[in-house]
Amino acid sequence: MTEQPPRPGGVGMSRLRVYPWDTDDGLHGGSPHLHLTCTECYLVLGGTGELHTLTPEGLCKTPLAAGDAVWFTPGTIHRAVNTGDLRVQVVMQNDGLPEAGDAVMTFPAEHLTSPQAYAAAAGLGDGSPEQRQIRAKRRRDLAIAGFTEILEGGADALDEFYAAAVALVAGRLDVWEKTWRDKVLAAAQRTGDQIEALRRGDGSHLRDAQVTRLPAPAETALGMCGFLAPYR
Repeated sequence: MTEQPPRPGGVGMSRLRVYPWDTDDGLHGGSPHLHLTCTECYLVLGGTGELHTLTPEGLCKTPLAAGDAVWFTPGTIHRAVNTGDLRVQVVMQNDGLPEAGDAVMTFPAEHLTSPQAYAAAAGLGDGSPEQRQIRAKRRRDLAIAGFTEILEGGADALDEFYAAAVALVAGRLDVWEKTWRDKVLAAAQRTGDQIEALRRGDGSHLRDAQVTRLPAPAETALGMCGFLAPYR
């Protein structure tokens, strides 16, 4: 069996059906969170919604409709809001890093004091799908409560959350660096090697051309924003 070639640019991909669950503030959707090293892109497949984002520049609400492409860089707290069967193709920079803990949800401060405290709030545990969904809703509500506190606290509260997020991931950075080197950096290096080969008139890498198809994945994960179907 031929080894699967790397994905374009070392990106991660998944389909997302944003949670339709209602919230205390009258909206529907997922858990606010940020990524520390990954730019994320939403390609809207269908339905309608909004992307609520918080950066040092303030709160922004971006409408989402079929065909839209919206992306946001590390440090952007984002909340997917579902106003009508919102479905998204997610393209994530740095394949493997979100799965290795690059994302941090906006829990209230007492849940951000240590990796253990965060894991206790973020984990869904075992049990039936129904039980895990109940825990996912509670996790989402906790993240919204913390998000609201950051909004009300202004710039100082946002900086405090940033500092807590940095401290939470400090023990994971060696794993992140290896993942980045093995995937994203390697993909960029291959392009550089190919350019150098072409300068020499060497196009031998063209004989390694491949086509890869990944069938539509099943929704196997309760993600932060919705039901996830990751392309493994």
